Amino acid sequence: MELWQKILSSSFRQPAQLTKYFRGIDVRALDRVAETYPMCINPYYLSLVEHPEDPIGRQCIPDAAELDAGASVPDPLAEESTSPVPCLVHRYPDRALFLVTTRCAMYCRFCTRKRKVGKPDEPITAEMRREALTYVARTPSIRDVIVSGGDPLLLPDETLEEILRGLRSIPHVEMVRIGTRVPCVLPQRVTRKLVDMLRKYHPLYVNVHFEHPREVTPQAAKALNRLADAGIPLGNQSVLLKGVNDDPATFLELNRKLLACRVRPYYLYQADPVEGTEHFRTPVDAGLAVIRGLRGHTSGLAVPQYVIDAPGGGGKIPLLPEYLMARDDRRVLLRNYEGRYFVYPEAEPIPAAPPLAARCPLERDYSAPDRL
Repeated sequence: MELWQKILSSSFRQPAQLTKYFRGIDVRALDRVAETYPMCINPYYLSLVEHPEDPIGRQCIPDAAELDAGASVPDPLAEESTSPVPCLVHRYPDRALFLVTTRCAMYCRFCTRKRKVGKPDEPITAEMRREALTYVARTPSIRDVIVSGGDPLLLPDETLEEILRGLRSIPHVEMVRIGTRVPCVLPQRVTRKLVDMLRKYHPLYVNVHFEHPREVTPQAAKALNRLADAGIPLGNQSVLLKGVNDDPATFLELNRKLLACRVRPYYLYQADPVEGTEHFRTPVDAGLAVIRGLRGHTSGLAVPQYVIDAPGGGGKIPLLPEYLMARDDRRVLLRNYEGRYFVYPEAEPIPAAPPLAARCPLERDYSAPDRL
């Protein structure tokens, strides 16, 4: 048994096990939560928790608030209705999401697939995976496949390689992406053997999932660098979470640490309205504030795209703070990261300039520095 398997086999799955480490755990209340939404915290990730309500503890320790559904729904992104075969979601014309397992190294309390992950009655079988591969093979519009789950890196090397080999055998599949939280929550899984296998299937991209700078430990950095050394481009997908990372300073530190490990911040997701996660959701303005706090204050490489994955299967919609303030047929009025205004001349007159609600008149002289 490898080290990562030993760590995983020692995972905490009952709230009562946490009382040894933290005071004030309401075991009865959390047992009720875990019956609906399973708990799994491996010893490595638990070692990063200082208190159940700290940014790490909130991500992994059950909370009685999970049983308050609020206005949320189990499947807000309508994955089930855009799934032509089991375990494959085909929402965009040229991309497909291939769900290969329901297991994870740690069950995030904010998971968008909370309805499935860790549920023994929701397995993904080898036959289901073969059916998904068959669908991709007979759908030539699919050129990009995202392998996700659960966490694909929880599969045995041989099973994961079988999936990658199957995708690579389909001529119209130009690229494969893996979505994983393993380098964050169980970095010991990123072994040399695993990486040597992955490097055989380029072009291969890996999107990781870090939420807080304290997760970028020396062990995590080693795992990320091992993947990068194999020529695998790395991106990070974060979710904006109340009490975890809903402030610009946290993301500035996180993204700087990730770039040092050769990970490009890719997406910042507004939290999906998933049943059982209402207590994590923030106003959209909090996400816009994060982007404002990054843009111009650090390298553009450290600024992810802030998106809402539209309910009902509408796909990702990017959001930006207001930088285009007004326009007419000859000029546009821009505001930079410092709050200063600049008039930019259009290349040629626009006969019918699109209307834009202007906070500031274009007739004003903006040559002098100004702020909102």
